[in-house]
Amino acid sequence: MAFVRRGHVHKYLNRIAGPLYDRIDIHVEVTPVRFDELNARRKEENSAMVRDWVVKARLLQMERYRNNGVHCNAQISARMIRPHCALTASGEQLLRTALERHSLSARSYDRILNVACTVADLDVSDSNAPQHIDEAIQLRNLDRVNWAE
Repeated sequence: MAFVRRGHVHKYLNRIAGPLYDRIDIHVEVTPVRFDELNARRKEENSAMVRDWVVKARLLQMERYRNNGVHCNAQISARMIRPHCALTASGEQLLRTALERHSLSARSYDRILNVACTVADLDVSDSNAPQHIDEAIQLRNLDRVNWAE
């Protein structure tokens, strides 16, 4: 990469890293937390509550896929996502807008839909409403055009 002129590096990084990032379901940028935010008292979910959410979501997934040879969203193939992770009309429009605005790939579409399905399961919902799609898109925040600029 040393031979690449400054300002042109992003073109090469996108070619290499784009397909790799497409295969990762969740991309989250972690920023440093200020001391007063860490020290502030706030209501938090305890581990038992989080475990209950996850167990309920996994039970929903096991029931959904009981005849497909898989047990959870992480195991389903791209062709299984669309029939099993239904979109509402407004959720579909939100996903369409995100794909067009950010020039996302077909693989990104499938990954977002899969994560949205998991978010909906955690919300004990049987369809991917706009808030589930929105959260899944936010969890792929590195999935942007020219991310390396």
